Amino acid sequence: MPVASEVLVVEDEPDIRNLIALHLARDGFRCRTAATGLEALRAVKSNLPDLVILDLMLPEMDGLEVCRRLRQEPQTVAVPIIMLTAKTDEVDRVLGLEMGADDYVAKPFSPKELVARVRAVLRRTRPTETVRSLLSGALMVDPSRHVATLAGQSLSLTPKEFDLLQALLEAAGRVLSREYLLNRVWGYARADAIESRTIDVHVRRLRAKLGEEGRRITTVKSIGYRLEEPA
Repeated sequence: MPVASEVLVVEDEPDIRNLIALHLARDGFRCRTAATGLEALRAVKSNLPDLVILDLMLPEMDGLEVCRRLRQEPQTVAVPIIMLTAKTDEVDRVLGLEMGADDYVAKPFSPKELVARVRAVLRRTRPTETVRSLLSGALMVDPSRHVATLAGQSLSLTPKEFDLLQALLEAAGRVLSREYLLNRVWGYARADAIESRTIDVHVRRLRAKLGEEGRRITTVKSIGYRLEEPA
C-alpha cells in the first residue's frame, strides 16, 4: 500500500490550522502543523514534507521569508508551496509568486477547494507513468525522475518552473498560449489579470535560471510563449 503524502500546515490561527488538518486527514493525507515561521523551518528540516501550506502572516518570520528560505536550499527548492493569506491585494499575491510559491489561496476559502488544490499540485509534481526524456539543445527534462539539466548540470527548479520547462520542450517550438499554460501547469480553467501575471513571473524566473538558454524562451505578443529551436 502506498504511503500517504505528508502536508505541513503552517498557520498561526488554531481554528484555521485545525480545520485544514482535519479536512486533509479525512482525505487520506498525513499532517503536521506549525504556528510560526521559525517553527515551520525547523519542521521542514527535521522531516521533509511532500507539500507545504503556508500562511503569509505569521509571527517570528512571515510566510514570504519562509518561502524565500525554502527556495534557496537545494534540499527544499522543489517542495511545492501553496500560499494562504487573508490579503487579496495583487501586490501581495505577486510577491508570493516572486518568492517561488506554486499556488495561492485567499481567505476565506473552502476547505474542499484547498484539498483539491493540494491534490492537483501533488499530481503535477509526481508523474505516475514513465515518460521519455525531453531534449532540446543543452536542455534535458526527465519527467519520470523529475530531473532537469542544463549542459549536464542539474537545475534547481521549483515545481512550477519544472512544469513550465517541460511544457515548452513538449511543444517543440509551437507557441503556447497563457490560457493553455494556466490550465496545463496551474490547473485553472481560465485566466484573469493576476493569473496571467503569475505565468509571466514564473517565465521570468525560469529564464534567469537557464542563463543564455533562457533567451530561447520568447514572448509572442498577446498570445504566450515559445521555446525557440537551438542555434
